[in-house]
Amino acid sequence: MKKVFNLFDFSQKVNFRIEILAGLTVAMTMIPESLSFAIVAGFPPLMGLYAAFIAGLITAVFGGRPGMISGGAGATVIVLIALMKSNGLEYVFAAVALAGILQILVGIFKLGKFIRLVPQPVMFGFVNGLAVIIFMSQLDQFKAIVNGQIEWLSGNPLLIMIGLVALTIAIIVFLPKVTKAIPASLAAIIVVFALVFFLGIETKTVQDIASISGGFPPFHIPNVPITFEMLEIIFPYALIMASVGLTEGLLTLFLVDEITGTKGNGNRECIAQGSSNILNGFFFGMGGCPMIAQTLVNLSAGSRARLSGIVAALTILVIILFGAPIIEQLPMAALVGVMIMVAIGTFEWASFRIINKMPKHDIFVGILVAVITILLHNLALAVLIGVIISALVFAWESAKRIRAKKYIDAKGVKHYEIYGPLFFASTTAFSEKFDVFNDPNEVIIDFKESKITDMSAIDAVNKITERYAKLNKTVHLQHLSADCKTLLKNADQIIDVNILEDPTYKVVID
Repeated sequence: MKKVFNLFDFSQKVNFRIEILAGLTVAMTMIPESLSFAIVAGFPPLMGLYAAFIAGLITAVFGGRPGMISGGAGATVIVLIALMKSNGLEYVFAAVALAGILQILVGIFKLGKFIRLVPQPVMFGFVNGLAVIIFMSQLDQFKAIVNGQIEWLSGNPLLIMIGLVALTIAIIVFLPKVTKAIPASLAAIIVVFALVFFLGIETKTVQDIASISGGFPPFHIPNVPITFEMLEIIFPYALIMASVGLTEGLLTLFLVDEITGTKGNGNRECIAQGSSNILNGFFFGMGGCPMIAQTLVNLSAGSRARLSGIVAALTILVIILFGAPIIEQLPMAALVGVMIMVAIGTFEWASFRIINKMPKHDIFVGILVAVITILLHNLALAVLIGVIISALVFAWESAKRIRAKKYIDAKGVKHYEIYGPLFFASTTAFSEKFDVFNDPNEVIIDFKESKITDMSAIDAVNKITERYAKLNKTVHLQHLSADCKTLLKNADQIIDVNILEDPTYKVVID
């Protein structure tokens, strides 16, 4: 009997110590990020932490693969800023819940597999752009509000901040060479916190961002009118949020698959993510999706099971309820250092080593996706543009590959053996292969090494047969696939389809 879910992944040995420590580390990095995103969007700060708890717990238990971390991600929150400003918080809750429903539908109809259409250059650009975003977002912590104005730190505050960040990075880099008993990121946070606390060092802390003290996420039905007009307002935001969340989520899943050498379940992840967003909409959360940075923190800490994600989510809830006074004293420098190392680890440095071996169009696509990701912070748009450009390049290159071998047999019949796919981009080149006026009265077009793939291709074949028919010449089509054969038989009576030696075509499905 197939298991619905495996909480602790007993199919492999789980190191509970590593999982728990990894979960604690992830929680420490999620808190300031979730608070920052909520504040930027104009939401109550606790909405960010509630989202981290709800999304983190639901996807950790029911998600598409172990090791992934979800929370109140900036990629989805950015989508909702305009809705917050125009219609207020209640409409945001309704949009988050609707986005969750759309994501569940994607999972139910098994559309998650379309992530396979994302080419490697797009992945390189996406990951590299994300790494730059993670790094650049840490620079905001080197700023402070002075006389109502946001200014860069200077003097001793700046030197202290730089020194503590450098210490954090040094611990993360060198501690694993001494011992791996505790995740380096967690050790760095603890050491820097102790240093600041016991020496009384004045520096920026989590408390300077927002208070994180609160209660259990309250149940709340969005107070919006149930009308078509309301749906018209929230649907575009919900659709974009669902698309952005699924894009980032499925790309994160794909990335974790590559790192761990295992395979996740994209459709299951879509359903889990959608379920978490529905709960966010009814429990005062701002919604979210898988977070690549925190996922990489989790994996670098040694986690390979679901337990770490559960621990991280429950830790955030405990901190909200009881531990806020302590966590609010965490130096931001320690968290900045952790995230800088995450950015360095996220960047695909291998892309530099192979850049001179990649086709020029792949280099262009990778750079373009990275630039769009960095400038617009719109991961879904960046990936979509990258996929479209890659698809157009592929179509152009494939169109140039169609060719025909021509000969006349002993019976005086002209043969055209077609090589390469016949589709919308190659129809012009296909039509130019034929010498209609000078060909004999009987012509055979052989598709043994080709395939008619779309309506443009069928139309091109029909036009060729019509041109021959006007000159009272007969065309025979050989070696057609079954799907094309049915369409072509009804196209024109002049078409004579030879059914011998037809190739068999198979479709890969989940």
